[in-house]
Amino acid sequence: MTDQTTAAVDASSGGMDGLNSLFRRGEIWLALGLMVILTVLVVPIPPLLVDFGLAISITFSVVILMTVLFIAKPLDFSSFPTVLLITTMIRLAMNLSTTRLILTRGHEGEEAAGQVVRAFAEMVMGGDFIIGVTVFAILTLVNFVVITKGSGRIAEVAARFTLDAMPGKQMAIDADMSSGLIDENEARRRRKELEDESNFFGSMDGAAKFVRGDAIAGLVITAINIVVGITIGAFRHDMEVLQAAESYVRLTVGDGLVTQIPALLVSVASGLLVSKAGVAGSTDKALFTQLSGYPSALGLTSAMLMTLALIPGMPFVPFAALGGIAGFGAYSVMQSQRGRAEAKVAAETALTKPAPAAEEPIGRALYIDLIRLELGYALLGLINSEAGQRLTDQIKGLRRQLAGDMGFIMPAVRIQDNLQLPPNTYVIRVKEIEAGRGELRPGMLLVMDPRGHNIALPGETTVEPTFGLPAMWVDSTYREEALFKGYTVVDPPTVITTHLTELIKDNMSELLSYAETQKLLDEINKDQQRLVADVVPSQITLSGLQRILQNLLAERVSVRDLPAILEGIAEATSITRNLSAISEHVRARLARQISDAHTNDMGYIPLLTLSAEWEQAFAESLTGDGDEKRLAMLPSKLQQFINAVRQTYDRLAAAGESPVLLTSPGIRPYVRSIVERFRPTTTVLSQNEIYPKAKIKTLGQI
Repeated sequence: MTDQTTAAVDASSGGMDGLNSLFRRGEIWLALGLMVILTVLVVPIPPLLVDFGLAISITFSVVILMTVLFIAKPLDFSSFPTVLLITTMIRLAMNLSTTRLILTRGHEGEEAAGQVVRAFAEMVMGGDFIIGVTVFAILTLVNFVVITKGSGRIAEVAARFTLDAMPGKQMAIDADMSSGLIDENEARRRRKELEDESNFFGSMDGAAKFVRGDAIAGLVITAINIVVGITIGAFRHDMEVLQAAESYVRLTVGDGLVTQIPALLVSVASGLLVSKAGVAGSTDKALFTQLSGYPSALGLTSAMLMTLALIPGMPFVPFAALGGIAGFGAYSVMQSQRGRAEAKVAAETALTKPAPAAEEPIGRALYIDLIRLELGYALLGLINSEAGQRLTDQIKGLRRQLAGDMGFIMPAVRIQDNLQLPPNTYVIRVKEIEAGRGELRPGMLLVMDPRGHNIALPGETTVEPTFGLPAMWVDSTYREEALFKGYTVVDPPTVITTHLTELIKDNMSELLSYAETQKLLDEINKDQQRLVADVVPSQITLSGLQRILQNLLAERVSVRDLPAILEGIAEATSITRNLSAISEHVRARLARQISDAHTNDMGYIPLLTLSAEWEQAFAESLTGDGDEKRLAMLPSKLQQFINAVRQTYDRLAAAGESPVLLTSPGIRPYVRSIVERFRPTTTVLSQNEIYPKAKIKTLGQI
């Protein structure tokens, strides 16, 4: 007995769980609803169910309009095209159902098509079907000609401009991510939002055709109902033509109104949605904030309304009342703006209140700025504006990027004005010595053609300060056109940041001080602290480690993998104490990292080898032992080598290649010391620094 009771309880609980899961399956209910709509298209339904369907259509339309009013941006209602299709199907199904009832039962009286149709007919027509036809025609024209056509055009233009602007927006996202302003997750989120935006406006462009087609279908169905209804009433039910016209036209116009009003609501919602493309916030906040932001406009409106109220023959009360409301609004907005301005000035005054002057210590004069950015007076606006915030943010991102890429913690950058500079000039100093300078045009954009062609835009021809490439300063209004033509477009803060990046990479070895080296050891993982204790200072001093790290950074080799560097030092110090030899051994330990850094997009390392004759010539030119080893090659021989390297690299550069110069381990530092004097960006590697699993491709030989 107990087992049977338990089984019965389990069965009932299982059934309840099944029902609960069914009610939670939204896709099942949506599918059932669509099946009901499609069934109504072909199966007659009684007037009571028609009333329910018309009520659902009106409710659905009101909900859509209210939702559009309260969303902050169009993408918050990205399912609108699908909802628009469903509402259109509901109205068409109701149209067909009421058409059946009108044509089959129209001779029975006003309730032949249901209570909702009758109520709309009586409310709008007022007993005269000519008035009803006129109102219906006007509503249809407003929906079809004004709202639907306008919203469709807005959707079409928004879709076109959104698609045209996608490349520029994607490049901006990539630039922000490369400069460190955003991380990969934020970049992925922005790209997804950009993709959703383009898909949404493209869908809205097509969805607008639903509303337009629905309006046309409503006109056609109404015309058919009137003609066919009068014909059926007169010839089948023996009604007078005028009586048949009044009966069937009343029902037909009531049916048209009850479907046209929801269509009008959805059309208005569609227009509001696509017209909010550049407006943030709910519709009421965005609209009233912008309309009430100009008290002068409200004041002039008040004056005009008061003037109209005083004109003889004009009604005084409505114009005077509205003029008074507009005048009060102008006064209130002006007082509010004045209060906000005074509060802002007071806050700025409190923040910028000068502190009591204190005598600067004499030792301050000995302080050296490791990195300093000096600006001419015309560029000070870059600091005191939104562009200045962008500049400081990019410098912060640069520090994080260098730490991640090179393992080098960039010192803080001091920014100051220099009235002795030309107005549009900036200077970057490293340890108080000028390392680079350039000229900017605030409010303009620097445009470069990566293909080397002339720039087909109006502007001022110049030279890009970082790499010396031909460029042009153009007005910011040409941004989209320049991006469309494939040009590289950067703003003044990005020009400074790019120049600063290259100069810091060129001077990383000088900027890595004794104290910074100690900080790198302190920041190393706790699991590796035993390694640090074993190597420093027992096997190498801190200054010796600093020198090895400087040697690596001088050739732009990342020192982020500090444990591997310390392990290489521990191995090398058992054989030699020569810092150059230790540096070469460490480079060999970092072969996998170095090879990966010089692998191109095709997946291989392009190599340019040194011939056996030059290998022997360099080896025979080395004199001295240990730390005293020097290169003593004849000047004529050196000039011959320089010419050979320059000619070979120029030939390969013309073919679009930038290979790595490969030498034997013994002569690599000395070949590098010669090459860096005339081609500082050329990488010189030894055979020990090529990772065994790396793919290589030899492009030639010197």
